[in-house]
Amino acid sequence: MKRIILLCAFVALISSACQQGPVRYTQNSPEIETVKQFIDNYNNKLFDTGVYADTSKTYYNTNKNPMSPSEVMDYHRQTDANYATRGFKGDNQEYEMVVTDEGETWVNCWLQWQCSLAANNKKIEIPIHLTYQFIDGKIVREYGYWDPTEIVLGLQKIEAEAKMAESEMEPTE
Repeated sequence: MKRIILLCAFVALISSACQQGPVRYTQNSPEIETVKQFIDNYNNKLFDTGVYADTSKTYYNTNKNPMSPSEVMDYHRQTDANYATRGFKGDNQEYEMVVTDEGETWVNCWLQWQCSLAANNKKIEIPIHLTYQFIDGKIVREYGYWDPTEIVLGLQKIEAEAKMAESEMEPTE
């Protein structure tokens, strides 16, 4: 009888230890699929703000001066003028969804972005980290981090070359 009671207690202990709590980390979720579609829309220059909550705030390489969803789309349209091509590569993409101790849902992604500068077709590739906070299926906060140095230097070089060419074409007196 003692063995049966001990066996039942052991089974109950193992059973309770194996019960899973809520998922706090995954690489497969509706939020991740939303981010993948958002990235695909970006690649195809479909500037849709439908994934954002109306009050969403976006921060690119800063923690100050957030952009609204429409300002984010304007930002992308404006920077597109610098590129002959641009977009995230299809390989080496990593996505994860986490639920923090405070119950916040975040999707993190690590991506490779590439472009060709419009003025000289110089190809540039940059690793980018994006993170999105979701509430009720909508993005309420977005942070993006990357090193823009190569692009900035490339654009500065193009501008300097254009000024040099312009000054050489000016008539001398």
